[in-house]
Amino acid sequence: QVQLVESGGGLVQAGGSLRLSCAASVRTFSRYTMGWFRQAPGKEREFVAAISRSGSNTYYADSVKGRFTISRDNAKSTVYLQMNSLKPEDTAVYYCALSGSDYYTGPAAFDSWGQGTQVTVSS
Repeated sequence: QVQLVESGGGLVQAGGSLRLSCAASVRTFSRYTMGWFRQAPGKEREFVAAISRSGSNTYYADSVKGRFTISRDNAKSTVYLQMNSLKPEDTAVYYCALSGSDYYTGPAAFDSWGQGTQVTVSS
């Protein structure tokens, strides 16, 4: 049974930073591509970032490129999302997700999800 637990969300002013963490309880964490998604009120869930099993490849949505950085620590079974220069439009519930693919192939490849952590950016 895969369990993903996000933490690190909160309220921050525009221009500020937050670091999200996602701890995975899964055998051989390094076998999985990991991703972050978000869902704002009234909107569909959207892709934010993903990282390949080894961490050598990263992928970003255009809206966060240059501001967000995804990373992972396979020894700790944890994936991170460093969010800088936050904007009010980044306000959403952020979800961690796990994929058995070797690398990012699209949102449909993610089949395990965390409960989410709220990020609110005030203007």
